[in-house]
Amino acid sequence: MEVSALVIRFAFAGRCSTEDLQDPEASRNWQLTRARALIEPAEGHIVAEYFDIGHSRALPWQRRPRANELLKALRDPGRGFDAVVIGEPQRTFYGNQFGNTFPVFVHFRIPLWVPEVGGPIDPDNEAHDLVMSVFGGMSKGERNRIKIRVRTAMSSQAQLQGRYLGGRPPYGYRIADAGPHPNPGKAAAGQRIHRLEPDPTAAPAVQQIFSLYLEGLSDKGIAARLTRDGVPCPSAHDPGRNPHRAKVAWQQGAVRAILLNPRYTGYEVWNKQRKEERLLDIDDVTLGHTTRMTHNPTEKWIRSNEPAHEAIISPDRFDAVQALRKQRARNQGRQERAAKPSARPYALRGRVRCTLCGRKMQPATIRDRVYYRCQFTEHEAALHPGLDHPRTVYLREDIVCQALDQWIARAFTPDRLTATIQALAQASAAASAAESQTPEQAQARKAIKDCDRRLTRYHAALDAGADPAVVTQWINEAHQDKENAQKQLDTLPHANQHKEPPLDAHRIRQITDGLGDMAQHIHAASTDTKGPLYEALGITISYEHETRTATVRSRPSNPYRQWLCPRGDLNPHAR
Repeated sequence: MEVSALVIRFAFAGRCSTEDLQDPEASRNWQLTRARALIEPAEGHIVAEYFDIGHSRALPWQRRPRANELLKALRDPGRGFDAVVIGEPQRTFYGNQFGNTFPVFVHFRIPLWVPEVGGPIDPDNEAHDLVMSVFGGMSKGERNRIKIRVRTAMSSQAQLQGRYLGGRPPYGYRIADAGPHPNPGKAAAGQRIHRLEPDPTAAPAVQQIFSLYLEGLSDKGIAARLTRDGVPCPSAHDPGRNPHRAKVAWQQGAVRAILLNPRYTGYEVWNKQRKEERLLDIDDVTLGHTTRMTHNPTEKWIRSNEPAHEAIISPDRFDAVQALRKQRARNQGRQERAAKPSARPYALRGRVRCTLCGRKMQPATIRDRVYYRCQFTEHEAALHPGLDHPRTVYLREDIVCQALDQWIARAFTPDRLTATIQALAQASAAASAAESQTPEQAQARKAIKDCDRRLTRYHAALDAGADPAVVTQWINEAHQDKENAQKQLDTLPHANQHKEPPLDAHRIRQITDGLGDMAQHIHAASTDTKGPLYEALGITISYEHETRTATVRSRPSNPYRQWLCPRGDLNPHAR
């Protein structure tokens, strides 16, 4: 189609959201119709479209995919259009978004046409600016009114009618049909309402959990019992809806959630969680908010006035469990307050790991000797099927410390002193470089790593068969969070450089010469003194039970790594 030189080329911008049940095609069509009615009398012709579907109006233009593409196109001299037209400002601008976006159009001299002003917005016209600000406020008010109406309606439906309002049914229940929708229009469209009914397979497990708790078992003990008895855990019972979870054993968190859920008494409960909007960047509010699910306190839960579905647990039994949980919590608090700190120091606390399961070995005093042990209970065995792990693995502290002290002392013998000093100098320089970053930079780098871990999990869930639409949304959010964290990191100032310089090799040699016989000092040191020494050297130990071998690593420098036998024999070959 040939366009004459007098025709103005327009890009059409719009948005519709599915959160208030808009039909994307119908919404696009009527916004496009309004835009054409405005520009066609001026010989306008739409040559490009930037229409966002499924994105909230609260998101700024930079976070809406198509709107962000339009902002980037404004910077391109070969953009292919001369002006931009909007069919409905309330759909496009929210709050103060117009004031944050229109200056970009003015800078690149791209007119912005809006039906409400009858043509292009004049940047020098106060009335135009006022009109657009009013529409932004009306858009924000409309969104808030929709939220209030929806939440109020759902609250009354849950409380007065006991209506099941969707979501994943709790373990022990399944969804059943409850007849046609009470709204005639929705009923004519074939929509139906639903209710909860006991799952004949999972409901007995819920009853068993409450019984075991009243018999005195803890959450962890109940989880171990159910796993041992072969009762499928929630993710194994419904694997199609839990592709991202392990399906091998019960977790105590799942038991706790079941014991605290009042829906098992037959009453409908709603508003246990809410969507909370938090600023994406407190230093740049124009980036808008991000939405997170947050748990509400129990006093804000909405409970139906009458039973809404068949109960699995009687209200009296449920109340008895809650009272028992509070009593146990009070008793545990008293025990913690009455407990006295251990008089015996543990030199290797938190530094010994079991190579079989990867967990930290816990210190214990047995017949006046300190051991580090890894206890592998039935619950842990269920979580790691096929792992050949003894019930308890022991490692004596005094034997390890004796060999460890010999190893540290050898690092300061004349034949190895030069290499040790060089390693300490490198460690000092590395520590100085690490301290040079600000807390904000460290937090931003941590956020980037968290986003990378989230993306790995989401891609794994996608490969496992999870809903692509849901997982894609998660991936997009993770990418956006990572970009924001990287942007924050790039704009942060460097830390204050006015600090003590790192120790060089010459200074370290002066210090070591002044200490005298290092081996004698280490052997004579008490246990509570060795703990800080091991911490300063970054000592970690991996204990291999099958070969009775402990591998020691020192992380502050390019470490010497040596095999130590817990019987006291020192392997002469460092690696």
